[in-house]
Amino acid sequence: MHIETLKTFCDLVDSGSFTKAAGQNFVSQSAVSQQLRALEARYGRKLLERGPGQAVVLTDAGRLLYSEGKTLLDRFQRLEQRLRQGAEVMAGTVRVATVYSVGLHALPPYVKHFLRAHPQVNVRVEYSRTDKVYEACLAGTIDLGIVAQPSRRAQLDILLLRPDPLVLVVSPEHPLAQRRKVPLAALKGEPFVAFERSVPTRKAIDRLLKERRVAVSIVTEFDNIETIKRSVEAGLGVSILPQNTVRNEARARTLCALPLNGGPFTRSIGILRRKGRELTPAAQAFLEMLISEMA
Repeated sequence: MHIETLKTFCDLVDSGSFTKAAGQNFVSQSAVSQQLRALEARYGRKLLERGPGQAVVLTDAGRLLYSEGKTLLDRFQRLEQRLRQGAEVMAGTVRVATVYSVGLHALPPYVKHFLRAHPQVNVRVEYSRTDKVYEACLAGTIDLGIVAQPSRRAQLDILLLRPDPLVLVVSPEHPLAQRRKVPLAALKGEPFVAFERSVPTRKAIDRLLKERRVAVSIVTEFDNIETIKRSVEAGLGVSILPQNTVRNEARARTLCALPLNGGPFTRSIGILRRKGRELTPAAQAFLEMLISEMA
């Protein structure tokens, strides 16, 4: 079995899409299908089935091949990196999973900086919910995870980065928009657009309001920070969000981002890595860059 075929199969499982797997491996969709059929013929076992909505579903044999195949690919990648080190060339792929608010608003400048320094490295950033980032890190399908309000897990190391300042976000027409700073007490009874209860940042904001005995009136909840911002722009309510996620809107004056009296109030940001996992030189260099520039 060729290593490229195994990689294509694992990419197909990771992405759940023949189109994405083809793009990641610079082949056609029909080539992905042919490689899958060749693997199934080689082992005489069905590896994938189509689930609801044409989703890719692994059979028992497929799960075994995927699990062991990912380990083999990881070891092969580390071997290539060590061999390339002798030629002083850093290459390979760094796989990072992060929550949307960090990945879309905080991470891009650092990725660009790293790629300018190491143009032969491919940094693949996946955006996902917090629980999925933990799962991917524990499963070893990514090198690093980045989440807000990280919680301890026995099998994970957490490296804390510089915390995100939290600000009050209101529409320009809201009466509070005229203030330079706003006390939390001013939010009492205000219509409030919140994160869903399962989102760690929501828990941090709830704790902050409870400690200050401020009861807001939650009008709607979302798991997506972009939807929260659009709702505030539409005048549905106010919200408390990480400052770096509303810089563009504040600059364009579609939203007002106001400091809160009595702060600073922040949310923590952390890098996750599986304990005992040996990072490739590229992933280690990316981690060190994040720590030096974001810590």
